[in-house]
Amino acid sequence: MPQQVEQRKFQVGRNIVTTPGAVVYRSEAFELIQYEPATAKVHARPLLVVPPQINKFYVLDLAPGRSFAEYATQHGVQLFCISWRNPTAAQRDWNLETYLHACKEAIEVALEVSGADQLHTMAACAGGFTLTTLLGHLAAKGDKRVASVTLLVTVLDTEAPTMLGQFASKTGAAAAIAKSQKDGVLEGRDMARIFSWLRPNDLVWLFVANNWVMGNRPPAFDILYWNSDTTRLPAEFHGDLLRTFFANSLKNPGSLEVLGTKIDMTKVKTPSYVVAGVTDHITPWDACYQSREILKGPMQFVLSSSGHIQSIVNPPGNPKAKYYLNPDLSLPADEWLAKAKVQSGSWWDHWREWFVERGGGEHAAPTELGSARHPPGDPAPGRYVHQR
Repeated sequence: MPQQVEQRKFQVGRNIVTTPGAVVYRSEAFELIQYEPATAKVHARPLLVVPPQINKFYVLDLAPGRSFAEYATQHGVQLFCISWRNPTAAQRDWNLETYLHACKEAIEVALEVSGADQLHTMAACAGGFTLTTLLGHLAAKGDKRVASVTLLVTVLDTEAPTMLGQFASKTGAAAAIAKSQKDGVLEGRDMARIFSWLRPNDLVWLFVANNWVMGNRPPAFDILYWNSDTTRLPAEFHGDLLRTFFANSLKNPGSLEVLGTKIDMTKVKTPSYVVAGVTDHITPWDACYQSREILKGPMQFVLSSSGHIQSIVNPPGNPKAKYYLNPDLSLPADEWLAKAKVQSGSWWDHWREWFVERGGGEHAAPTELGSARHPPGDPAPGRYVHQR
């Protein structure tokens, strides 16, 4: 495969992933980063970000001016973010419950450090599937510590048509599981290759022409650098993902049991903010729209005029940026879009207004990171992000 990015131009923690913060908790599976407040007052209820396990966490903290972490802290959000460890074959037994337990730990630490009664959550792609499963578990336990959930480019209803789903078969899944069981992990470069071949003109042949035919260096683009900074999936977790995909576990109550509880999403009434991308080729927007059949609480669905990653990295200031809103989620996807109103600008600003309504009021920003129980350690972005 041709290289998609000039990797020598980027250094994690130097010119990419630079929002100030510190690691306030580290376990075998993850580090929890607390970001420094950038305002005199902050919203009482913090925001916890659960990134996908497939890539490093910093898609939400790219270059200054393009970082959601920077934007959130500049608008009074107490921000915490999980940074997953990059597993090796030694962690082959990590499964879905490993990651769910880690998310519960992160919730407990973020609440203890912030002193809040509830927190808000945000997740993307596979992290969104993990977080939503956790909401089902918390609902079964009567745990109401999560005040809202924001899902970015996340497909919850796996029967919804997606390009990956078109190529998925039980026979192919069994072969993939057998290979990862043999190796102990699913290699990140193998997943990256699959995603590239879903858009071969843009992600393969363009670089064949530029690099191999023309003899040019690939571009220095932060999103492509993040995309190339792949991680592995533990064999058991990989198997769990594929099994839940074919069982459509979040749509079929009781078909999935985790941490001693059966998952029934009809019991989850958490308010949600769901973002999709109109040109997304990995998680098509109409498949993300089907989340309205699974999330039973009040939902705000937002359709961004971008693709899979550009829908997330969508800072204010882009004159071409726009998004679509339509409160009537009873409509089929095509009719919803036909009747939606176009809004100029970034959904980040719209999300901030939605968040403020649920932020629990404001108080003075903390003068120090962490707490007596969870003191600050390594500066952000921590250690795990450097693991290859």
